[in-house]
Amino acid sequence: MGTCNCKTAWDELNEVIEAYRGQESALIEVLHKAQEIMGYLPRDVQEAIAEGLHVPLNKVYGVVSFYHHFSVEPKGKYQIAVCNGTACYVKGAPAVISGLEEALGIKAGETTEDGKFSLAAVRCLGACSLAPVMTINQKAYGLMDAERAVEIIRQYE
Repeated sequence: MGTCNCKTAWDELNEVIEAYRGQESALIEVLHKAQEIMGYLPRDVQEAIAEGLHVPLNKVYGVVSFYHHFSVEPKGKYQIAVCNGTACYVKGAPAVISGLEEALGIKAGETTEDGKFSLAAVRCLGACSLAPVMTINQKAYGLMDAERAVEIIRQYE
């Protein structure tokens, strides 16, 4: 038997951090790469990035918590985002979110126990003319109501 040259996710993350060592300006780029590798950004990943880029941990956490793309919890296979910006809100986004929460048995910001779906209420998806808008893994669905949103997620089950 030979030895495995398998790279772990931590090995990959350490390579990324090493490539940007001490470069505070690369924080967002490194966070994106780290989330691609790890799937999410738990505290230990944030600590490793902070140390490697010589950035205070609170700054790393501030960036992670500001941008909805970043997650400190594992995300589901299907990531649902419902726009809650002004146009979407006025045209019924809260009802869409409520309908999805009820159908999935989770609240916005959570992932189903089976790891299949994550639900997020986001600030803006940039498709105001189609309000309310929902995306599933970046695929947009416009002119939503709660019933239609639930029908669409059922297609992913």
